[in-house]
Amino acid sequence: PPGGVTSSQQNPLQIATLHWYTANLTTQFTLGTAPYGIAFDGTNLWVTNDGSNNVMKVRTSDGSIQGTFTVGTTPLAVAYDGANVWVANINSNNVTKLKGSTGAVLGTFTVGTQPDALAFDGTNIWVANDGSNNVTELLASTGATKGTFTVGTNPAGIVFDGTNLWITDNGSAQVTKMSTSGTILGTFPVGTEPTGIAFDGTNIWTANFGSNNVTKLSLSGTVLGTFVAGSGP
Repeated sequence: PPGGVTSSQQNPLQIATLHWYTANLTTQFTLGTAPYGIAFDGTNLWVTNDGSNNVMKVRTSDGSIQGTFTVGTTPLAVAYDGANVWVANINSNNVTKLKGSTGAVLGTFTVGTQPDALAFDGTNIWVANDGSNNVTELLASTGATKGTFTVGTNPAGIVFDGTNLWITDNGSAQVTKMSTSGTILGTFPVGTEPTGIAFDGTNIWTANFGSNNVTKLSLSGTVLGTFVAGSGP
């Protein structure tokens, strides 16, 4: 449409958009041992239980468990690609692909050492490998490895902004900006031990575990602010 976005383009402003609703803020649901990562598929939540080596599918309307599915050893990150669920197993050095509708295992794919974060760019799954200081690119349709790209020390988080990838380098106190072709576009200092990372449609935010604060970056990498947070964000 005139002034709109064609099917071959991606709108960065839509990447982070969520539609809020009046949620029940008091209910709790029992899961597996040491739940860690969480992803939403539009209807259900997928939760990695790093102490029980499985993933639970939880219906958001009532919290009922729709299935418990065995994955690799110590699953941490989880991501949804629109049809399937991907789980990074940090102590198996691999990623498990599950069918979103049934939880059936569609494949297990070797990546780098200690994978701990995932992102989906619309075509590929990107895996941050904490122990090998690199990122693995997997074709989402098949799980085939498309590339492995060196980043900073101990990558702990990764996010896609609609055009490029941003990786928190936990051991380097920086963020790496990388194109989807694997080219490093810049490295930008943030706080100490940056771990979590998110895109809000305009800016990048990092949670800095070691310095107890949050850094706000523009997409050009300029620091727009540093904000005090709680202990160990």
